[in-house]
Amino acid sequence: MDQPEVPLEQTQDDLMHHAHVSSEKWILGLALTAALLAVLAAITALMAEHQANEAMILQIQSSDQWNFYQAKGIKANLLNAKVELLAALDKTIDEKDIAKLEKYRKDQEGIKQKAEDLQLESAAHLRHHSILSRSVTMFQVAIAVGAIAVLTKRKIFGMHVLFLALSARRFLCRDF
Repeated sequence: MDQPEVPLEQTQDDLMHHAHVSSEKWILGLALTAALLAVLAAITALMAEHQANEAMILQIQSSDQWNFYQAKGIKANLLNAKVELLAALDKTIDEKDIAKLEKYRKDQEGIKQKAEDLQLESAAHLRHHSILSRSVTMFQVAIAVGAIAVLTKRKIFGMHVLFLALSARRFLCRDF
């Protein structure tokens, strides 16, 4: 699950350049805010990638458990066919086969539960990945709006940067 990379380095450089050239204090504050948002976006993107990786690993482990479950089922079915064939031929059925058949069925129950638990955990990691990805997007949009504010020298856009940054934070805090 690769994240699309949005190149904001040039935007950051432009913001810093305008902050040093401009005599207006709010531009320097906005440039520093954008730099902080870039750091938060990078950290959040790293966390989103970690959540995606964890989800994938857990899904693979769940799939392995389901394969194990099926293997136990096949063994149980083969043994059950043997027991039924012996019963149909009025032959004696070994008690070890009956015990083994019961063990296969019991093992399957535990394996199924583990597979389902792993699937649920994987889904939770995917939900966290989605939340973090939306937050990264909000941080990146806030940085871009900050650049617009500096380039147009309009403070009103600077207020939008704060709103977008708070929205990104809200995504993180609400769902975690």
